[in-house]
Amino acid sequence: MRVIAKLDVKPPHVVKPVHFEGLRKMGRPDELARKYYAQGVDEIFYMDIVASLYQRGILFEQIEATAQEFFVPFAVGGGIRTIDDMTRLFHIGADKVVINTHALQHDASLIDRAARLFGAQSVVVSVEAKRWQGYWECYSDCGRERSGRDVLEWVQEAQERGAGELLIQSVDQDGRQAGFDIDLIGEVKQRAQVPVVAASGAGSVEHIVEMAKAARPDAVAVASLLHYDLCDVAAIKTRLAAELNQDAGQVA
Repeated sequence: MRVIAKLDVKPPHVVKPVHFEGLRKMGRPDELARKYYAQGVDEIFYMDIVASLYQRGILFEQIEATAQEFFVPFAVGGGIRTIDDMTRLFHIGADKVVINTHALQHDASLIDRAARLFGAQSVVVSVEAKRWQGYWECYSDCGRERSGRDVLEWVQEAQERGAGELLIQSVDQDGRQAGFDIDLIGEVKQRAQVPVVAASGAGSVEHIVEMAKAARPDAVAVASLLHYDLCDVAAIKTRLAAELNQDAGQVA
């Protein structure tokens, strides 16, 4: 299972929200990217969490500066509205683009066009999910705007349109360090024909192990655990390898 460092950015700082609000400064994205790369992270997600909310353009210079600090896959999201936005991001070091607000609220065909031009492997659809009685609803604009769209229906549509990966974030669990919405991740994984990245809720390695065993995503995106130095990437990867390999051996 891949371990991804997720940098939620309110330029010029990486921040740590709770329920996508109440932002606390954690450091500069280039510095934290370098730190987590040195720890052995498999991938880095850079998410400008206020670009769509503030309806401003992408701050390409800071993203490019961050991309110089490591040599693992780099996914960038936040404020992406056009193919030109994506083209420029790929030119400055992104390997993937992460799409949410514009596709969800305005023009879902952005996913189709991106997948055709750049390949499905380069297109990640981020899902900000909030649980209601009996279902989850998709949110956008850093967890603030309702869409009226059912998460599981949107996940299916996103895949059909060409998304090559799904980032599943829980508005309810975000930043609480109290564990993942395992039901949400499991339901998405059951319906997914593409890799699923689980995010939102890790307060300990045990939370990650519990979620991984129950929902079996393809990757986990971690923020608080790393930002607060509760553990490092190597400890997460070692524990996951031991626990999941043990499970595999028992099944065999």
